[in-house]
Amino acid sequence: MKLILKLAWRNIWRNKRRSILTLLAVTFAVIASIAMRGIQEGTYELNIKNAVEIFSGYLQIQEKGYLNNPSLAKSFKPTEDLKSTLSNVDGIKAYSTRINADGLISFKDNSLGCAIFGLNPQSSQETSRIFSKLNEGRFFTELESYEIVIGYKLLKNLKADIGDEIVILAQGFDGSLGNMKFKIVGTTKMGMQDFDAMSVFMDTKSAQELLSLYGRITALAIDINSFDDLCDIKEEIKANLKNEELVVLDWKELMPDFEQSIQLDNISGIFFLAILFVIVAFGILNTVLMSVTERFKEFGISLSIGMSNYKLVLVVLLETLFITIIGLILGNIIGFGINLYIFNNPIQFGSEYAWMYEEYGFLPRIEASLKFSVFFNSSISILIASVVAAVYPIVKVIRLEPLKGIRYT
Repeated sequence: MKLILKLAWRNIWRNKRRSILTLLAVTFAVIASIAMRGIQEGTYELNIKNAVEIFSGYLQIQEKGYLNNPSLAKSFKPTEDLKSTLSNVDGIKAYSTRINADGLISFKDNSLGCAIFGLNPQSSQETSRIFSKLNEGRFFTELESYEIVIGYKLLKNLKADIGDEIVILAQGFDGSLGNMKFKIVGTTKMGMQDFDAMSVFMDTKSAQELLSLYGRITALAIDINSFDDLCDIKEEIKANLKNEELVVLDWKELMPDFEQSIQLDNISGIFFLAILFVIVAFGILNTVLMSVTERFKEFGISLSIGMSNYKLVLVVLLETLFITIIGLILGNIIGFGINLYIFNNPIQFGSEYAWMYEEYGFLPRIEASLKFSVFFNSSISILIASVVAAVYPIVKVIRLEPLKGIRYT
């Protein structure tokens, strides 16, 4: 075995230029794969975190059927048993009540449809980053329950100002039509035009009074300590829920459109990398095939003096693995350096690019991930492509006969 390893290593450098070019191609492919996947994974996680922490939470507890048919009739009361269950689940950072409803907001002669969001200003500080999206003014407090914060575009469309009083009309849980007067104390800017033109945020108690909910809510938003523990926490909550009418939903189920847009971008990235891997595989195929073809006479002599075809196959396979492994090591080192730099120094977009990203609800920033899976998956993919590329030259070596090899010109 030692002799075979020595032969394989020496054979790599018989044509240094060809081997170095192949090695560089493998290294470049690994660097490109790790950098691209690292940036994709890091940016996905950044935007997922931004989206779920703004309002929905990583997980939500709702009544069955509410997601497909949001109605106050599918609201529920957060019992002490439910709160105790959530408090005993490891990994939950915090949870907060949510109320969602539709209504009509009026100021003087202007009336517009609006989306009402009721939340607790204290507990929501831990589960939502909505407070970081304040555009002007301030947020309401629990003590001053008849205060609201609305989207900056809604304020503009109403032709109102901060400090003005408005009236909100909405159908309640019991079917009655409720209306209340509120004072605008601030505006938010989410970066999504439709949302900024409709959103109205108020205290949970005010929302319950307006909608005649009598202590009921439409959802419990849950924040967690680690994104990686999402599935385990979800399953543990489901296993301990005593109310069979309640369900636990994760962010993918709550925001399917957002999840699909990430999947689409992810598929396009994988497709690009697949093309890169194919190109590298052909480069390795060319190197190994040329190296094998040039040595047919040498192989023929080796076979005639007693060396088996399978030992020659092992030599060729080891040559391929040596080149690939060296490329993987170099590529991982450089790729880690690139990802580490972007991880510590995120790329921030400005001007028109920032505006474009924000309009679609994404943060104008690129980050990188240092997860082990980014490096492992890229390395394994290149390694598999290299081995597959060596199959055809190996088959030729297996079929080689001593006389044919010696006579090959």
